[in-house]
Amino acid sequence: MDSHAEMIGETSISLEQMLVAREQRVARQAVALARFGRPLISVTLVIPGPIKDGQLPRRLMAQGLRELDDVAFRRGWSVLSHEALWQETGPEALYVIDTDAWTLKSAAIELEDRHPIGRLWDLDVIAPGTGSLSRRSLGFPPRPCLVCPQPAHVCGRSRRHPLEELLSTLRKIVHEYDLRTAI
Repeated sequence: MDSHAEMIGETSISLEQMLVAREQRVARQAVALARFGRPLISVTLVIPGPIKDGQLPRRLMAQGLRELDDVAFRRGWSVLSHEALWQETGPEALYVIDTDAWTLKSAAIELEDRHPIGRLWDLDVIAPGTGSLSRRSLGFPPRPCLVCPQPAHVCGRSRRHPLEELLSTLRKIVHEYDLRTAI
């Protein structure tokens, strides 16, 4: 078994499966926006490669959900709906939160940028009638690559870094987080 399978899981996911999962996620988002008329956070993970599920992704998602619950509690936001799905295409969650979309996006960016494993969470904020809010719209730079300071989308499109280098960086991020929280 290779190190990717040991760390993540064993089921390799095809591009078609990922596209179907994305379509289903977009459909769930549309239903939630129509039902509640409030902004939502769609939570997925940054897990490079064809294996998206397993102990580590589930652990990363569970920690992300705890952090989102904590942010909502500390800020006094009502969570109107919360759904987590544990699928072979990777864990994902959808929160509908009763607050302003821009405030929610700002909190999501703060979690992604400041939490020790926040770089491994993809927290997309979607507003009714507006759609997905970008980091740029709040004056933030694009998310950096896992490996280098270039924008992640640039390295991803060009496949600048080999999969093993990306996974090694992911393991390092998680290991450093585990060391911090073990104290």
